[in-house]
Amino acid sequence: MTTPAPNTLRTLVVLQPGYLPWLGFFDQMHRADVFAYYDDVQFDKHGWRNRNRIKTPQGPLWLTVPVQHHGQGQPRINEMLIDHTSRWQRKHVATLKQYYAKAAYATRYLPELEELMNRPWTHLVELDIALSGQMAAWMHLPIPTVRTSTLGIDGTQSQRLINLCLHFGANRYLSGDAASAYLDVTLFASHGIEVVWQNYQHPVYPQQHGTFEPYLSAIDLLLNCGDTSAQILKSEPTE
Repeated sequence: MTTPAPNTLRTLVVLQPGYLPWLGFFDQMHRADVFAYYDDVQFDKHGWRNRNRIKTPQGPLWLTVPVQHHGQGQPRINEMLIDHTSRWQRKHVATLKQYYAKAAYATRYLPELEELMNRPWTHLVELDIALSGQMAAWMHLPIPTVRTSTLGIDGTQSQRLINLCLHFGANRYLSGDAASAYLDVTLFASHGIEVVWQNYQHPVYPQQHGTFEPYLSAIDLLLNCGDTSAQILKSEPTE
């Protein structure tokens, strides 16, 4: 990778893959020059790798992809296998069709989403990245992506992220606010890398089923707003 010219900002984002990710995930993607899926760190059992929420008349509803835990020890994300003993794909597709039947863009996106979900996935990471990539394409986000497991770049916590920045010639690292508890900003600065906090403010958009509910899967935005989803994602929030 070419080192940026002086005063040229090149931004790297490193995020764990997630199932049907929320808008904040895609906000970071569209602000990146390079987006890395952090797929070789430990799987968090109660995190967002295999689940997300959609909206129903009764409120948010979890969609969870079952995974194999027994005998796995402390697996990395890219090692997690999907548990196909239940018909989770059929259930998720049917649930989306039920609660978004009247959404303005259901007929545009749901058939393709159904086809993608119904492929014979074995590893969770492959499913997550395929769905994220399709959602990004629908939101017109042509951002280069890579999986950290393919790079052979090691290091612990902040140092590994710095090594990734150096690998891609990035002089800016964009991070979610929660990482402020453990990122060593001084160490980044010593390598000439600026840490920028996302400070995400959720937009409000037309939505079904009553009062607006933030922090859902971004599929909610796409099914309700379609062609304007990218504009909504990239717009400055208003009070």
